[in-house]
Amino acid sequence: MLDWDHIFATRSSRMRASEIRELLKLLDQPEIISFAGGIPDPALFPDEEFKAAYADIFSDGTVNAALQYSVSEGYKPLREWLAGEMGKLGIACGAENVFIVSGSQQGLDYLGKLFLSPGDTALVTWPTYLGALQAFNAYEPAYDQLTLNGNRTPESYRAAAAKTGGRVKFAYLTAEFSNPTGETFDRAARERAIDLADDLDIALIEDAAYQSLRYDGESIPPIMALEIARKGGIEATRTIYCGSFSKTLAPGLRVGYIVANSTVIRKLVLMKQAADLHSSTINQIAIAHVASRHFEAQVAKIHAAYRQRRDAMLAALTKYMPEGTHWTKPEGGMFIWVALPEGMDGAALLAKSLETVKVAFVPGKAFFADGSGANTLRLSFSCANDQMIDEGIRRLGTLIAGEMQQAAA
Repeated sequence: MLDWDHIFATRSSRMRASEIRELLKLLDQPEIISFAGGIPDPALFPDEEFKAAYADIFSDGTVNAALQYSVSEGYKPLREWLAGEMGKLGIACGAENVFIVSGSQQGLDYLGKLFLSPGDTALVTWPTYLGALQAFNAYEPAYDQLTLNGNRTPESYRAAAAKTGGRVKFAYLTAEFSNPTGETFDRAARERAIDLADDLDIALIEDAAYQSLRYDGESIPPIMALEIARKGGIEATRTIYCGSFSKTLAPGLRVGYIVANSTVIRKLVLMKQAADLHSSTINQIAIAHVASRHFEAQVAKIHAAYRQRRDAMLAALTKYMPEGTHWTKPEGGMFIWVALPEGMDGAALLAKSLETVKVAFVPGKAFFADGSGANTLRLSFSCANDQMIDEGIRRLGTLIAGEMQQAAA
């Protein structure tokens, strides 16, 4: 077999398999209760609405356009609808500020390519979305921990970045119901993020994949909305807002979007032209059909289901988890983050869990850019019914309690 390592680009050494994608394979094993994949429940997809949308496309004379090449910016009626939805969030913008990507993951890859040179620093939370780390890793950055509690100064970030021979280029965060923790940044933290971006003269990437999945609590304006209110318009903002239809309508169509000032959008369009020309035309048109007619009803449907499942998992954790474990209590999203006692290893626990109690989850270490967080794990409640949640958490709690007793012996 050929040895390719000396031929591959050096950046390829930083590419890692996604633990989450690997764990999705367990969904085909009926004996496994899986809390691993952070994916929407397919039973909640608006399948009838999409059947009607595609039927309309093939019957109303637009099919030729739907099957043809299209503009790199994205299907204009969809961008116009999105601009209207952004306005409801306090993000006043036009269709020219909206760029369609093949899933928000492609958007993160483009942003890494746009901003990062080897040795530059990306500020990310500890922990952060694993897919963002994968997207950014190919561009050979350094990472520093983004903290918004006032304990870090802008100069401390500059000094740390200088040691790697680059500079800080952006801060990346999920303000609403983050993956993996489910936590939300309050308004004060969002304002501090804007201050930090201004002080460091960097971009601020707001990953809003779960924006529509608030089940209770008080809504907080997106970071981009706060910055627009502060600076007077989107063209003066540093924030780059990344959204997706994957968690609300259908992930398989791979339609996401980026909202930003026109300077950033123009650069992203050039990247799209070089990468894949444009996202699927027919899928964009179908999304536009369904979103414009059924989005609010679809969101209400998934809210009711996911709220009940979140509540069931929180109740089961309270009932079955041993003393010494802690977990988040999210107001939305798909995830609960569990902290185990120091010294326990989530990866080792997963191996034993799959072998003995047949429960899957994601070990937390993968979400930390510095490799810490071994004693944490992520649970997703989106694809499990109440009975599965109760039984799965009971099994997992029993396993963790046994491991704790063994460690104490």
